[in-house]
Amino acid sequence: MYHQSPKFINENTLSVEGKTIQADKIVIATGYEPRELNFKGSKHLKTSDDFLSQKKLPEKITFIGGGYVGMEFAHIAARAGAQVTIIDSGKRILKAFDTDLAKELTTYSKDLGIEFIFNAKITGLKKGTKNLKVSFEKKGKIETLKTKAVFNTAGRVPAISKLQLEKGNVTFNENGIETNDYLQSTSNANAYACGDVSDKGLPLTPLSGKEGNLVATNIIEGNKKKLEIPVTPSVVFTLPNLASVGYSEEEAKSRYKSVIVNYESASNWFNAKRINATVYAYKLLLNERTKTIVGAHLVGPDAGETINLFALAINQGMTAKQIKQTIFTYPSWANDIKSMV
Repeated sequence: MYHQSPKFINENTLSVEGKTIQADKIVIATGYEPRELNFKGSKHLKTSDDFLSQKKLPEKITFIGGGYVGMEFAHIAARAGAQVTIIDSGKRILKAFDTDLAKELTTYSKDLGIEFIFNAKITGLKKGTKNLKVSFEKKGKIETLKTKAVFNTAGRVPAISKLQLEKGNVTFNENGIETNDYLQSTSNANAYACGDVSDKGLPLTPLSGKEGNLVATNIIEGNKKKLEIPVTPSVVFTLPNLASVGYSEEEAKSRYKSVIVNYESASNWFNAKRINATVYAYKLLLNERTKTIVGAHLVGPDAGETINLFALAINQGMTAKQIKQTIFTYPSWANDIKSMV
């Protein structure tokens, strides 16, 4: 066990803590790290680790980036009483999720007190006696805001910058280390990569264990096991949750001749009313010819749990009729999916 970032010396050799380590096989599982932002004063930025370890919540917090981490932390901070601002270079939050449901979450987040500044490019960060001053460009004009802390939540990238992969003959791209179906390096047969740092998988915790098992099997038994990733759900754990599995509306319409789109706000349904939930909506996508579910998108209480049922349905090729014929407990969030399809 060593506690520094290793560096490749050659295909089978690493340097770490001043020692030289040789191995027949090397597994790279370094995960993701915050995307580096370069602008004047960027040294004053804090990371997600800093947010979780702070002893006291600043009264004014700014997040640069409206992705998973930015939105989840923004909800934590706002609910704990902080004045929160999210600055994003794009035109909306959570680009990987359904546009309509992301809009519902944005509206609710504004009601929670979170301020959004879209289509803005950070130009500088200056530290004063009591505050930090953030400068950004929007519509060709430079604007500023004062805050107590600024967190870099502009996304995460494969943690490979310190490994000196070139010396180990390990090729990589913007998505991570280039691997084959066995998660073996395409350029160095002695190296494997699993988890977020591989270019084959999705940056989701449940897949990391699956990939680690696959790599271990292939090292011990030879390359026998190929990576197979089922349709995998993804969740933003804001309150309410925003969840997605399968195709987006755009992807489904480009793949199938005709698609049924069930999009509705369900805030007047009994389950929402019984807990006074103001945000509860869904968008279900079905192949019109087969009536199979090809995509599901939810925003609302426990959407992170309910989406798992749609993941099961899609992976098993279930139709809307089969869902409707299933008996679920009532009242439960699961029972609502029969009305959604």
